[in-house]
Amino acid sequence: MHPQAIDLIAAGFFAAALLHTFAAKQFERLSRQFPRHAGLFHLLGEVEVVFGFWALALIATLAAVFGGADAVAYAESRNFAEPLFVFVVMVVAGSRPVLSAVLGAVEHLTRVLPAPRALAMTWLGLAAVPLMGSLITEPAAMTLAALLLAPLAFRSDIPERPKYFALGVLFVNVSIGGTLTSFAAPPVLMVASEWGWSSAFMASAFGWKAALAVLANATAASFVLRKHLRDHVPASADTPGTAAVPWPVIALHLALLAGIVMMAHHPVVFLGLFLLFLGVAQAYDRYQEPLLIREALLVAFFLAGLVVLGGLQRWWLQPLVSGLQPLALFFGALGLTAITDNAALTYLGSLIPSLSDQAKYMLVAGAVAGGGLTVIANAPNPAGMALLKNGFADETVGAGGLLLGALAPTAVAVAAFLLL
Repeated sequence: MHPQAIDLIAAGFFAAALLHTFAAKQFERLSRQFPRHAGLFHLLGEVEVVFGFWALALIATLAAVFGGADAVAYAESRNFAEPLFVFVVMVVAGSRPVLSAVLGAVEHLTRVLPAPRALAMTWLGLAAVPLMGSLITEPAAMTLAALLLAPLAFRSDIPERPKYFALGVLFVNVSIGGTLTSFAAPPVLMVASEWGWSSAFMASAFGWKAALAVLANATAASFVLRKHLRDHVPASADTPGTAAVPWPVIALHLALLAGIVMMAHHPVVFLGLFLLFLGVAQAYDRYQEPLLIREALLVAFFLAGLVVLGGLQRWWLQPLVSGLQPLALFFGALGLTAITDNAALTYLGSLIPSLSDQAKYMLVAGAVAGGGLTVIANAPNPAGMALLKNGFADETVGAGGLLLGALAPTAVAVAAFLLL
């Protein structure tokens, strides 16, 4: 292969995927204008399909230009552990027994909060669940928060602007809420081992600042949504006509979820646990509702496409990151996160020799602070979008609307990491 030619080709496809992401809503409108080809336009309007589609186009182009063997060799050189993990954890965390346990805990907490029930549940979904991401990983927290908030704050009858603000808060809070430990947030995980960052260090350097920002953002979003919330919301995941989930089944599902989270970097193990989960779900199907297989597959396809396309962007990203002073690095990472996965950005930073401690902090802080600006900024974002998009107009989340909705909570995160 010829590296320079590959780099230019990959950069072109990456730029095309970014433009496609911001134009996804237009494809949904085209599907109504040209009903004969509505299926194709609807497919191209699925944000989760965009990066997978352009990744396949890149591989096909590489095969045509450099040969099939080289194209396949590049695809096989990519690490797809993260897309596989997000797929598995979305399905398991979104199962009825796990959701029943989370809703039960939230319901218990709402009784002690001095606020109407729906408002209290919304605040907990935007604050407590994202902070849980530091223990159960960010993809699991995003899945649970989205399932909890969908019937509360993301109904189709709520105006778009409050929903986009709430979505921006959710994405930002999940991105920074996983920084209380060294193993839950993908951008932190990429550097923790290389730089010797322990969970104690993360809690002292990042975690308490992130927690304050999460609480402030959740409070602001809940205040904006307060007039649109309904108190008549389900008390649990149990629906009329279905059997209540017994605690041994809940405990078994939580144990499987814990095992999958602990083995997040070992696909052979967590896929084995996932197969066991599927067997348990089938054996106790009376306590289940349809699993989130379709949504999880779309999200995994999106992330896999990002892995393929992002793997050839190092030639321009790494020199850009290495040439910035600490404060400029913070804002550079904040901006670059909007157009590339923040975990990929911090990984490239970990390859730079002799990076100062201040520069390391600024790189990671900027990367996690900007994790809500776009759907590709943080790996769990596509999961949240897949579960919440039905509540938006045209059942599509506009990239521009998300960017505007995330500006204020991002500013809060920036202030927390720079001023506290």
